[in-house]
Order: sequence, then C-alpha cells, then structure tokens
Amino acid sequence: MATEDQEIDPPESEPEIAATAESGSPSSKRMRQLLGIRGAEVDERSIWQLHLQLMKPVTWIPLVWGVIPGAASSGHYVWTWENFALILVSMILAGPFMTGYTQTVNEFYDREIDAVNEPYRPIPSGAIPLWRVVIQMWVLLIAGVALAYGLDWYQGHDFPSITCLALGGALVAYIYSAPPLKLKQNGWLGNYALGASYIALPWWTGHALFGQLNWTVVIVTLLYSFAGLGIAVVNDFKSIEGDRQFGLASIPVMFGVQAAAWISVLMIDMFQFSMASFLVGAGMQLYGSILVLLIIPQIVFQDMYFLRDPLKNDVKYQASAQPFLVFGMLAVGLALGRSGIY
Repeated sequence: MATEDQEIDPPESEPEIAATAESGSPSSKRMRQLLGIRGAEVDERSIWQLHLQLMKPVTWIPLVWGVIPGAASSGHYVWTWENFALILVSMILAGPFMTGYTQTVNEFYDREIDAVNEPYRPIPSGAIPLWRVVIQMWVLLIAGVALAYGLDWYQGHDFPSITCLALGGALVAYIYSAPPLKLKQNGWLGNYALGASYIALPWWTGHALFGQLNWTVVIVTLLYSFAGLGIAVVNDFKSIEGDRQFGLASIPVMFGVQAAAWISVLMIDMFQFSMASFLVGAGMQLYGSILVLLIIPQIVFQDMYFLRDPLKNDVKYQASAQPFLVFGMLAVGLALGRSGIY
C-alpha cells in the first residue's frame, strides 16, 4: 500500500490539467481534441470530430507500427507494391478499426470516471449521445473483423488467423473496460492486457499476414509485452483522482506517484534489456547491440522528464522516448526474421 508521502496531492493534478486545457491557441486545442490528447477542451465541436476524439488517434501509433516488426519477423516479407498495400491495410485494421473500437469501448464504460478526470471528454460533457457511441462501437468492430477476414481470404489462409486475432483483441478490449471482469480494476492485469495489445497483437497480425505464427514468436512477444505494461502505467497518471474515487487499483493509486513512475520505467527497461540478452544469446549480437543503443536514449528521457515530474511530463516523455522503443521493436523483428525462427 502507498504511504501518505507517496500519494498524489489531489489539488495538484486538476490545476495542471486545467492549465493545459486553457493555454495554447485555438488551433492547438482543436488538434489536441482531434487526436484525443489530454487538455483537449474546445468551445465548438462537430459531431464527426467528437466521433474521432472517441477513437483517440494518438493511441494508434504503436499498434500501427507493431504490424511492421511482425511482418519482418515472419521472414517472408519482400518489398513489393502488393505487400506494401497489404501492410497499409493491416495498419488500418490495427489502428482506426481495432484500436478505435478499443478506445470507444473504454470511453463508454469510463464515462463516470472521465467526469472526474477529464470532464471535457465527449461523453461526460454531454456533447455526444450514448446511442451514437454504441453505434460507433459496433461499426468499428464489424468493419475491423470484416477487414481481417478479407486479409485472410486474400492471402489464402486455410485457418483465418488474422480474423481470430481481431476477435481475440476485441474480446480483450471488452473485458478490459466492461464489467464484470473489468481488468483495468487491477493495475497489473489491466496494464498487461494493454501492453500485449500494444506489442503482441499487432506483431502477431503482421507475422500471420506473411508467415505462420509459432510458439517462439508468441512467447517472445508476450514477454516483450511486459515493457508495454510499463508504457501503459504512464497513461494512468492523468486519471489518479477518478481511479481512486471509483475503486480502480491502478499502479499510481496502489503505490503512489513516484513509486509508480519507477515501476513504469523499470518494466520498460528491464524487458527491453531481456530482449537484447535473448538476441545476443541466440547469436544475433548485432541486433542485440542495436536494441541496447535504442534503450539508452529512453533512459535519458526517463531521467530528464518522467521521473522528475510524472504528472507534468508524462506526454512529453512518451513523445520523446516512444520512437526509440518502436524502432527497438523493429530491430527484434528483423532479428527474428533473419534468424530463421519463423
């Protein structure tokens, strides 16, 4: 349990959020709103902007990118216009459709918590009716599964592996947000589910698109997903008050702000280093060294921004460190593909 000096001082977070929302030009605020970034309050919002905001496009980036390491790890990807088009279609599946579905489901079931943490969000602000949110969930889910099936059909898969991955991801998204399971009630389970969604699921999709999934790739990416757990913890700092009020045992609520920040960075770094060790042990020293070189800047940004003030610098830290993390994923994918482990 967190001690008193570890816990967040409640009044501190709200002024910071308010200041973020109130500062900046109207165009900056509108862009933040469209991307689904915190502090996205604007005076006027069209209904289609609200639908896009529910999907939080800023969260699509790691999942869209995750398809590329998966394709690389398959060992069968070659650069042709046809394969490039398949990658783009699978990115649309992973980003706008499946991640958009996940975020919309989360917005729907988190509307009471958001009324405390981010009252300007589309649902708690009353800007969009719930029936539109429900329709959006179904449209994104059906379109995503249909697109996944189309990829299976186009690639001539005897077993619809991409369709099954889409359905499995949708199930994880639902039980993460919705009662009775609501995995996000437990900071460890919920954040690992998110971590696997960030890393393993899009990776498997890219791999299955051009090759056959095997247990080595599945286990490696599930272990890699513990780094994704650390990334998911970063997103918990903006919602501490609402999580505490509604009984969600997030990592910052359980351990306090500073301890949670250390848990986050240790998970991110340790499991990336474990991947580097695996690559070196498997005879892929070059890729292991590249991964280590990509971890070092992340540690620098953790010290510069995140560990010094997790509440203020969470977004700045992610924007600075995330490119190095995703290129590290590509290094691992290329290593697996060239090693013959596919």
